[in-house]
Amino acid sequence: MAKGYWIARVDIRDPERYKDYVAAAKPAFEKYGATFLARGGQFHRLEGAVRTRNVVIEFPSLQAAIDCYNSPEYQIAAAIRQEVADAEMVVVEGV
Repeated sequence: MAKGYWIARVDIRDPERYKDYVAAAKPAFEKYGATFLARGGQFHRLEGAVRTRNVVIEFPSLQAAIDCYNSPEYQIAAAIRQEVADAEMVVVEGV
């Protein structure tokens, strides 16, 4: 079974409140077997527009990645994130 990945590009408007998002999202990530492969850190723009934070999260399957996002646990966190940050997020299937 192919793994699933969240790829998120984020600009944080309120760093202190963003910590609340991180704390609120943790139970969903633990429940669905998330492993962070990239979480912030240095990056270099190669092409196109960029955001200041890039995150890649691996899940055991594409379905687990989708289920995590749609879970009640994550939706509580998402509401916080949407108040304090701008983001693009996609779920992709691994090879």
